[in-house]
Parts: sequence; C-alpha cells; structure tokens
Amino acid sequence: MSTVHLYNRVFVWEVPVRLFHWVNALCILVLSATGYLIGDPPAIMSAAEATNAYWFGVVRFIHFAAAYIFIAFFIYRIAWMFLGNKYASWKVFLPFHAMGFKKILFVIKEHILLQNSKVYDFRHNFIGHNPVASLSYLGVFILMILQIITGFALYDDMATWWLPKMFGWVIPLFGGDLNVRFWHHIIMWLFVIFSVIHIYLAFWHDWLEGRGEISSIIAGYKFCRKERYDEKKKEAGLGVEELDSDIDLEDLTEK
Repeated sequence: MSTVHLYNRVFVWEVPVRLFHWVNALCILVLSATGYLIGDPPAIMSAAEATNAYWFGVVRFIHFAAAYIFIAFFIYRIAWMFLGNKYASWKVFLPFHAMGFKKILFVIKEHILLQNSKVYDFRHNFIGHNPVASLSYLGVFILMILQIITGFALYDDMATWWLPKMFGWVIPLFGGDLNVRFWHHIIMWLFVIFSVIHIYLAFWHDWLEGRGEISSIIAGYKFCRKERYDEKKKEAGLGVEELDSDIDLEDLTEK
C-alpha cells in the first residue's frame, strides 16, 4: 500500500528572479533567431524597391533592442544576487567548499549518471538550485558576459555613441572581426544547447520529485515533505507544532 505524505509549501523564487528568468528566456530566443539571420541572411528575391523592403534592417533593429533588454536584465540579476533571498544569493553559485563538493558528486551520481537506489531518497531533494545547476548557471553568466562583450565589439564599427566604442579593444584581442564573429556565433549555440538541457531537466525533476519544479518559476513556490520539517525541529529541540519559519530551510531540506 502506498504511503501518503504531507508537504509544506516553501517560497523559493522571488518576483525579480522569476521576471529575469522569463525575460531572459525570451531575449535568448529572439537574439538567437535574429542573430542566425544576421550571420547567414537568406537570399530573398523581391521586385520591390530596396527602400520599400527594409526587412533586414528590421531584423537588426530587433536584435539590437533585444540585446539591450538582455543586458539590462543581466545587470538587474547581478544586483539581486546581493538583495534577494538565500536562493538568489551569489553564494549559491559558488559551491566551492567541502559540503558543496560532496553534493556535486551526489548530483552527478544520482541525477546525471542515474546511479540512484531502487527507492528514491527524497531527503536529497534540493529546494533551491542543486550545486551542479549552480555551477552551470555560473557558466551561463560567464557566457552572457562574453556575448555582451563580443556583441558590442562587433557593433563598434557602426555605432555613433560611447558605449559600444568602449569595446574596440576586443577585436584586436581576439585577432580580428572574423574571430569575434565566430565566438559570438558559437556562444549562441551554447545558449541553445543549454536551453534544451535546462528544459529537459526541469521536466525530469518535476516528474521524479513531484514538488512543483515547473510551476515554481511561475508562482515562486516549491514543496517539501512535512516530516522533514518535523524531524529537523526535534533535533533543534523545538515542538513540531511551532512555526516553520523557526527553522532554516536550507538546513532542513538540503542536509
């Protein structure tokens, strides 16, 4: 006979984090599509006068507009690393400590290599990012910085204001325009690959753990087994009837 478990509702993702997630996802989609067209424009034959068929200029405008939104929200997310809750903190993205390495090995073994036991141990569920996800997001932030730098470098030649001109040093550093375009293009495909893996793993965890992984990035809440709360409270000398806020959720759910 199956066991019925009670779950506590835990607020994890604040509005700024969720807003960044969806705006960033939309920007990456738009930037990838328009960037691909800019890098390999289709040969469209048209009898219309060139001044009346400015579709490629529109593509470039959309690309540049999405890029500025992408940059603004990236700065916004960096700021929220210092203003948000523990799940949004910059500390989450640097799991370079003994416990962090232990958790990384566990996630690689159980979640990536699927070498888990026959009965899934729900005590290993992570409320926020698991450490491997944290490292991958750190890598994504680095790629975002590189994409911004190379993008502005390519825009430098045609720009008329000071911001793109600040990145003129990138072209000689990379050895020419061609190399900068190459890396700008490669990073685009890395974003595409990451997005596919990210979506797959989000659905996989939602199916395996059933704790609202997908809905959490919309509503902000995940779920944790109530007995985990009660067990931790007893260890801390608290009564199980006391408020959940008396317990640090990080200690409760991830150790």
